[in-house]
Amino acid sequence: MRRKYLAFDIETAKILPEVAGDLLAHRPLGICCAATLAADEDEPQRFYSVESDGTPSPQMNRADLSTFVDFLIEKTQAGYTIVTHNGLGFDFDVLAEESNRLEDCKQLALSHVDMMFHLFCAKGFGVGLNAAAKALGLSKPADVDGSVAPQLWKDGDYQTVLNYVGQDCRLTMEVAVTSEDQCAFRWITRKGSIARFDIPSGWLTVQEAIGLPDPDTSWMDNPWPRSKFTRWLDHVQPL
Repeated sequence: MRRKYLAFDIETAKILPEVAGDLLAHRPLGICCAATLAADEDEPQRFYSVESDGTPSPQMNRADLSTFVDFLIEKTQAGYTIVTHNGLGFDFDVLAEESNRLEDCKQLALSHVDMMFHLFCAKGFGVGLNAAAKALGLSKPADVDGSVAPQLWKDGDYQTVLNYVGQDCRLTMEVAVTSEDQCAFRWITRKGSIARFDIPSGWLTVQEAIGLPDPDTSWMDNPWPRSKFTRWLDHVQPL
């Protein structure tokens, strides 16, 4: 039986240099908005903080982010499985810091499906969500991506960012469900061909993927260590 998925994504608030490299090296990043899409709903739910005049805040405050963490917990308790693309290595890491709910975010992260982390644990490399979406004939908007979202939000173009984060949830859901139905995850390679990774038993949760044996990465010049995605799970909760 297919899991009842809840796609999840965040957009960060901090405006970074044009060549930012590792985004997490610039933390704290803040979160301007977040979104979820349930498998049995047509429209994403979007989350952001508001000012006293009702306009969106520059970034979500800690109280609203904590409420959002509670929302995710309630959804998992209601039988949903959260699904992301790189949620372990990014979204849940940032959410844990910004909400000050490290232990709860750890549990959410371990029990959720991160498609990119599953692929990484099995193959030693990751691929972007857009590469997977394109293999299905879908794609992200050409004029918006996560790197420009913070500036758009600061400029007051809130709806464009909210549409973008919602679309990322739609793409995540489509890739997750289609891949599971077809027992294979596909993506467009840099050479333009279609590659595939078989998932005969469906997607693994992060906790399950961590248990996979390390793949052979001897052919890579600088393979990523698994700790690139998991190191934040070992952080000590601040007093």
